[in-house]
Amino acid sequence: MDISVTEFKANCLELIRKVEEGGEVITIRRRGKIVARLEPPKSHEKEVKPWEKLRGSGVLLAEPGESVISDEDFEAMR
Repeated sequence: MDISVTEFKANCLELIRKVEEGGEVITIRRRGKIVARLEPPKSHEKEVKPWEKLRGSGVLLAEPGESVISDEDFEAMR
């Protein structure tokens, strides 16, 4: 859907609902030039924080019972 800035301003809440509920993309123009595009997010899932995307991806390289910190580093942290 293509609309003018004036039309968007007059009907913005209704247009946002159309995008939210129907997934419609709305192109907003001023004097014939595209100035903005209103579209649904790429994923409808809950937004995940960047550090949450890493959850479960780490690998522990130490053997069971083995420390990942050397004795010297451990003493230095005291």
